[in-house]
Amino acid sequence: MALRLTRRQIVAAPLIAAPFVIASGGMALMRGPGDPIFSLGVASGEPSPDGMVLWTRLAPQPLEPLGGLGQQRVPVRWEVATDAAFRNIVRAGEVRSAPEDGHSIHVEVDGLRPGRDYHYRFLSLGQASPVGRTRTAPQPGAGVERLRICYGSCQKYEVGHYAAWTHAVADDPDLILFLGDYIYEGAPNPKALRPHRNPEPVDLPGYRVRYASYKLDPLLQAAHAAAPWMTIWDDHEVANDYAGPWDERYGDPAQFLRRRTAAYQAYWEHMPLRRASHPAGPWARLYRRLDWGRLARIALLDDRQYRDDRPCQPAPDVNGKRAYDSLVADCPARHDPKRSMLGARQERWLNDELASGHAGWNILAQQTLMTPFPTVDPKQPDKGAVFQSVDRWQGFPAARDRIFRRWVEARTPNPIVLSGDIHAFAATDLRDPERADGPPIASEFVGGSITSLNPDPLFKPTAEQTQGFHYAENFVCGYGRLDLTPDRCEVTFRGLADARDPNSTVTDLKRFIVTAGRPGLQIA
Repeated sequence: MALRLTRRQIVAAPLIAAPFVIASGGMALMRGPGDPIFSLGVASGEPSPDGMVLWTRLAPQPLEPLGGLGQQRVPVRWEVATDAAFRNIVRAGEVRSAPEDGHSIHVEVDGLRPGRDYHYRFLSLGQASPVGRTRTAPQPGAGVERLRICYGSCQKYEVGHYAAWTHAVADDPDLILFLGDYIYEGAPNPKALRPHRNPEPVDLPGYRVRYASYKLDPLLQAAHAAAPWMTIWDDHEVANDYAGPWDERYGDPAQFLRRRTAAYQAYWEHMPLRRASHPAGPWARLYRRLDWGRLARIALLDDRQYRDDRPCQPAPDVNGKRAYDSLVADCPARHDPKRSMLGARQERWLNDELASGHAGWNILAQQTLMTPFPTVDPKQPDKGAVFQSVDRWQGFPAARDRIFRRWVEARTPNPIVLSGDIHAFAATDLRDPERADGPPIASEFVGGSITSLNPDPLFKPTAEQTQGFHYAENFVCGYGRLDLTPDRCEVTFRGLADARDPNSTVTDLKRFIVTAGRPGLQIA
């Protein structure tokens, strides 16, 4: 009888433990009951019209810094097939793991056909990995009728389970976007729902263990195995609220950059990224774009690595013990046109991207809320929304306005912003800074959080009184789903009944429509 696997069986593969034999290229490979070398699952990402990146990390002992393999260089075979049973293998090869990259494997596959589904797996040391499903991007300039994206952010391990990813897999997306805070770096909380498994990481061994503890989660593994991912980072992949070379307490920049070097390396080791994103010390190029035929251009931004320091701060403590003030009264420095969230080089790149493409929809996938949003100081709520949260775009209004003006000047077709960070859902319209009371020029959709919490009771009341906001919800976790056609963009906010429950149900909280050629969202 021919082997036929359903999609759910494919993504459930990490849970299968029974021994089995796979014949491949004349080799008989036995997966036995011992430590699974592919304990962290598989992933794909960075789809192109002729290929993608395939990822795994060899780790029979995943909570050891080198996964239990020490300095060995282990041969790994990879295979890509048109079917889940691997009867029709179309690409294959062999690589060796490198201990300096944590025995992670990043295969940049090419030679595939555009706009097609494929299946992939890895074989090593007598074992076979789970089977992953991936997809190539459409041919450049091709007419594309639809694109479904599920997007999320902020998946703190300690405070919840990953039921959101189960429902995202069931939505059958073409692509998954992760918009930052894949891990959280804090010390373990012994009272948490599921405490972190190692102390706060500050070096490469510590970050490797922290990533491994997250990637052992079977629901997260299933999401990675279901569709290609595009990922960007925010702050917690390194340290809370860092800004360029400064940590939140203005400690020694040289010391912090050593920590950032370790964190960036561990991030690359655990994400399906191309060699072009491999870190060089504390630097790694993560901003990039993805074209989906003529239908969509997605620009992924990095607003952490290159940003200027926070404005409106008192003089730092000489001992480096005082954290920065996240909420500040306004000051002239906040409006300095020289200040940048993205850095000069990334801004120039983005300006070119917003003017050079011919896609029907232009999506900015980035970390945090772009919509102007003054904040209420919880210590002085009677003063109203007069404070500024300077860790967000609100701390860089001139840089934000440059993007808004570029949309207008370049006549960028149908700009949409997808955001994360704030642990809340939000749907807003954005306006030309030269016409604050004019019609919308774009819409922003913040897709909630996978697990992380935002208990601020003032968030929704403040949003209701802020120009541009159409919807705000910060007491429900979940993710966003975006459906594009040439004529319209539909965004659905999907909320979990209880993010602490790995089997939580999900409901559609709200649905929004943006019609091509008519900026501004409508509630469906």
